[in-house]
Amino acid sequence: MTSASTFPYEGHVPVLRLGGILLVTLQGDLYDSTAEQLRQDIGETVSDSAITGVVIDLSGVEIVDSFMGRVLSDVAAMTRLLSAQTVVAGMRPAVAITLVELGLTLPGLRTALTTEDALPLLGSEVSVLPRAGRGRRERP
Repeated sequence: MTSASTFPYEGHVPVLRLGGILLVTLQGDLYDSTAEQLRQDIGETVSDSAITGVVIDLSGVEIVDSFMGRVLSDVAAMTRLLSAQTVVAGMRPAVAITLVELGLTLPGLRTALTTEDALPLLGSEVSVLPRAGRGRRERP
């Protein structure tokens, strides 16, 4: 059985620990100071704990700027150096287009359509229940 605990991050960014995975759920716009604090906190948590992966759920984010793109890239690079992986899940098409237009390639950052799709990319066996009103997608 996997234990889940929530870490209190300044700026009210929900971060849930599911075993060796951190699930970071971004909702709306983040202030630069909050994004910077989140980056530091994720780095400290990954280095101090047995964290093997980080999932950053962007499904609640409408737009990103160059600073947020850099934060995502930095988190991916930092976790990779600390022997963990980062997967960004739930990116909206407008967010992807903005990142491309800004010239941010985000090397080393893996993506998934949903959080449920991200967990297997990290080798996690944690089960995520489907959202209400949304059917499960069948895999071939």
